Amino acid sequence: MTYQESNRQAWDELARGNSQFATVATDAECLQPLLTLDKRGWLPGSVKGLDVLCLAAGGGWQSVLYAAAGARVTVLDISPEMLKRDEEQARLRKLEIRTVQGTMDNLSGFSSESFDIVHQPVSTCYVPRIRDVYQGIAHVLRDQGLYISQHKQPGSLQIVERDRQDRYVLGIPYYHADPLPQVADTAYREPGAVEYLHRWEQLLGELCRAGFVIEDIVEPRRGDPAARPGNFRHRGMYAAPYVRIKGRRVRQKVAPHGSAIWIPESPNPASGPGIGGHHAG
Repeated sequence: MTYQESNRQAWDELARGNSQFATVATDAECLQPLLTLDKRGWLPGSVKGLDVLCLAAGGGWQSVLYAAAGARVTVLDISPEMLKRDEEQARLRKLEIRTVQGTMDNLSGFSSESFDIVHQPVSTCYVPRIRDVYQGIAHVLRDQGLYISQHKQPGSLQIVERDRQDRYVLGIPYYHADPLPQVADTAYREPGAVEYLHRWEQLLGELCRAGFVIEDIVEPRRGDPAARPGNFRHRGMYAAPYVRIKGRRVRQKVAPHGSAIWIPESPNPASGPGIGGHHAG
């Protein structure tokens, strides 16, 4: 069975089991949809009329809020059961939401520069090559388009167990490239899903190399100092599980004064291989 098939089945089961990740938007949330989606002010003041791709975001929450705010919404997800929730909520709320079943690392079915915003919850951990995801998003986003995403942190995915002194043990190598093994501590792992660890140089470096400027990074706090050992919020005090990134697609190839933009480890037309003629390590 491929990783796509495994993850499709896993998320179908999560949807049927009414997982916390398949909770639909409430009436109260729909009254202030942008505030619900974006408490940090990363989104523009209005998304009315904008084309939004909710990437790997089925479940009837994100797509509903964007549609309630007036955006033209497409939601792509690997799980047909998750997409059913988006379709059901669209009918109930009389909203227009386009659903597409597919994988986040293959966006070839969308036209170039067809979206103003791509919004993606935690999901890149389910694909082996994050570069494919970023390059696909770069293809479908318009110039200056926003890419808002959330990812699992590599350090959190390295944890395999909690020892007798309530310390969290890193037992998976940082450079692990294969699917992650089953572990005793599953606080931030989804049952049945095939997951991959992406290093920081991949999470951030590949994003920059795909043509994005990183405008902000936050680590959503999931820890609680009052939580008891064994609770996911106890673990969250010791290893931040997630990172949220605001990126902006930059398509122009020429700087304001006419000189070519220099990218590290690429030829500099003006002065050779790098600043001072030397490459950084």
